[in-house]
Amino acid sequence: MPELPEVETTRRGIEPHLSGKIIQQILIRESRMRWPIPDCLPEVLTGQKIDTIQRRGKYLLVHLKPSARHEYGVLILHLGMSGSLRITSATTPLRKHDHFILQVGAQKQLRLHDPRRFGAVLWQAGHAEQHPLLAHLGPEPLEADFNANYLYGSSQGRKTAIKQHLMNGKVVVGIGNIYANEALFLSGIHPKRAAGRIGKARMTALVIAAKQVLTQAIEQGGTTLKDFVNEKGEPGYFKQSLHVYGREGMPCTHCGAPVRHLVLGQRATFYCTQCQH
Repeated sequence: MPELPEVETTRRGIEPHLSGKIIQQILIRESRMRWPIPDCLPEVLTGQKIDTIQRRGKYLLVHLKPSARHEYGVLILHLGMSGSLRITSATTPLRKHDHFILQVGAQKQLRLHDPRRFGAVLWQAGHAEQHPLLAHLGPEPLEADFNANYLYGSSQGRKTAIKQHLMNGKVVVGIGNIYANEALFLSGIHPKRAAGRIGKARMTALVIAAKQVLTQAIEQGGTTLKDFVNEKGEPGYFKQSLHVYGREGMPCTHCGAPVRHLVLGQRATFYCTQCQH
């Protein structure tokens, strides 16, 4: 599943091609996504000018510029489990799972490719935060309001495992499974430890680690931006050195003890028995 760094890389890759452009055409080839793509989108979006593209958690928000003819609104995109976005020429042959196409100018298209159809294409008239999927999201992990005081306060009295607490979008948005595993390792916290039993000093270390792994992943993603204009156009996962994720039985990068695996909240969880407690 694309996580926050992959989504941010996607945003940075497509924004230069779309910002300030007029939408010439909308084509819905398959509307049966996680939620049905609204039938009204061709009528609503055609002729509108794209203002900016922002990210909220793992959602991409295509803001439309209001005008005398059009009220303010936001196109909401989510990549789901297997989705990807690419910029391509209108003359490039469509692939089987190119379900949604947004065209700007005479030749440039944004195509949503999603074999498993768990992605989403939604419309929100007015501000994006009014949409039910975004209304209750927590702070962004790379912004200042996600800090030790906040995370410590949100965990008080919670018996939930810290890994599940960290992945709760109402607590903090966009920290997916890979980066939750890595942040907990770097901060020395066992993923099953109850969130309410972690002191403020260790919460400080966890916040620093989460920001660090996400920032590094986004920086590494910068090298994939060219992929948005080539034939494939899929950023994929970053080729980075992961300390624990996917390394069951392999030696810990810090102490050499074997990395262990368990299932927590139906998600694969990896940790070092010596470094995390």
